[in-house]
Amino acid sequence: MAAELEISQGTMSPQIKEKARKFLLWIGIVSIAMMFAGLTSGYIVRRQTGTWMQFDLPFTFWISTAIILISSISMNWVVQLVRKDSLKMLSTAVLVTFLLGIAFGVFQFISWAILISKNIYFTGPGSYASGSYLYVICALHLCHILGGLIALGVVYVKALRQKYSSDNHLGIKLCAIYWHFLDVLWVYLFLFMLIVR
Repeated sequence: MAAELEISQGTMSPQIKEKARKFLLWIGIVSIAMMFAGLTSGYIVRRQTGTWMQFDLPFTFWISTAIILISSISMNWVVQLVRKDSLKMLSTAVLVTFLLGIAFGVFQFISWAILISKNIYFTGPGSYASGSYLYVICALHLCHILGGLIALGVVYVKALRQKYSSDNHLGIKLCAIYWHFLDVLWVYLFLFMLIVR
């Protein structure tokens, strides 16, 4: 009843705002997970048709996987710093995570260049469904990484302006949830593409 009164008066308590924003984020995460579940299911079905080309993944995918795992560690560092009100290092920790996200993207592009050098194309003459699926899966994940980088950029600017504290860091919490999700999602996709060939 109190919550309804607050909403009807146009004000929401910080707890209700946090729950609402987390709920919206989780809806987005579930939607993204369902999209990738559909893609990987399609990958498995298409693989059964008998016109599937097997190829080894470039070693640079291992490097990008290590980078995104390290970025999750640095994202945890961001959360720990703000919870302890250690705000002097906060912007540095966010920047480290941001740069690791950029490095992940760079290694994805390097991986694609290696695949192209081995005549594995997204489309066109000489392309195979296996290569096309790989490019689509990786590119879609990279688009979501870009969204995470934008969120990290906003968090970085706010951290520089000292807008966060142990009592007020919802933006960091939401960014951390999303970033860890992208990390787990990539590990799943990488292992899937590594095993299901």
